[in-house]
Amino acid sequence: MDTGFRKRLLVVWLALSAITLAYLWVGSVDPARAARPSAVVTTSAILMAVIKVRIIFREFMEVRHAPAVLCRLTDAWVVLMAVSLLASYFTGMAIWR
Repeated sequence: MDTGFRKRLLVVWLALSAITLAYLWVGSVDPARAARPSAVVTTSAILMAVIKVRIIFREFMEVRHAPAVLCRLTDAWVVLMAVSLLASYFTGMAIWR
């Protein structure tokens, strides 16, 4: 395994770990507010998740070296999932209120 590849994997692993730690920080709420949903926390969690999915697609599923069509399709899938999750959440919040 060449050194450049190892460095790239280390950087990717550190980025994924940092996103996970950021998610844990965003998700830690005080117990008094835990019963109420928070649009900021939910939106942040969904966005961090789709960023992690895109990184995993590119780096660990080797989409980075795939044809351009596959790169675009995986990016479109990530955007579609983000929009679907956010739309479902905000629609549910509108109906709930």
